[in-house]
Amino acid sequence: MSFWQEFNERLRAFGLAIGVHILMGALVVVGTMNWEPFRKPQNKGLTIEAVIVDTGEIKRQRDAAQQAVERENKKRQRAEELEKQKKREQEQEKLRKQRELDAAEKRKKELEAQRKRDAQDRLQKLRMERERKMEDERRKQQEELDKVRAQREAAEKQRRIEQERLKQLEARKEKDRLEQQRLQQQAAAQRQADAEAREFRAGQMATKSDNYQAAIQSMVTQNWLRPPTAQPGLRCKLKIVQIPGGEVISAAIAGTCNGDQATRRSIIAAVERGGSLPYRGFEDVFEREIDFIFIYDGD
Repeated sequence: MSFWQEFNERLRAFGLAIGVHILMGALVVVGTMNWEPFRKPQNKGLTIEAVIVDTGEIKRQRDAAQQAVERENKKRQRAEELEKQKKREQEQEKLRKQRELDAAEKRKKELEAQRKRDAQDRLQKLRMERERKMEDERRKQQEELDKVRAQREAAEKQRRIEQERLKQLEARKEKDRLEQQRLQQQAAAQRQADAEAREFRAGQMATKSDNYQAAIQSMVTQNWLRPPTAQPGLRCKLKIVQIPGGEVISAAIAGTCNGDQATRRSIIAAVERGGSLPYRGFEDVFEREIDFIFIYDGD
């Protein structure tokens, strides 16, 4: 709680106490306004006037005011205690977070130190392994050198034998190189031939597929009974299901078609009227389901 809040609370309690005392004084004055203790008695008969001041009510009001002041004081004390408790909790939370940060930083430093130690250990092991391998290599080279020197010193004829053997090895190496070159050239030629064969077959398949579509168009056109509403420029895409041999199982408009309903029905009827699509000679491009575009550009 700030200084000004505490000052306002105390000022309000002080004002409340002053108000209670003023109220009590006013009640006493009002209750005694008609009381004349020194008025001379008058003989107007046996008449008694009395003003009763209810001191119990004044006491209850004074107690109520006092209790209100006490409640305000308790409320203010409670607010101060809560504020102190909040500050203590904030300090504890701050200390806890600081301890966590310190622990994390300590752990981080420990891990970094351990990482450096591990890296140094690995580097030391690699260095030792490399030195060992180099030493083994030097030893092997020295042994080979001693062996060759001993062979050279053994006899002059052995030198000639070695020279002949070296020539044979070179000749064999050259022969192997030429054979490898020949095999590579042969493989390249075979790959070229295979590629040309695939390209030729792809061209044949494309041509055969175009011929297949043309044969279907011719067969459907021959069986088509053109309705009066069919106009040149007609394009209708059909989905045709067939079985090996070309027998048509079903046919339906399955895409864009710029003909009316009568034209569409007549095209489907033309496919079904034929009974079978061209098959012989087109086995390589046969498909169970085909998309066929019927075209009519006029007679």
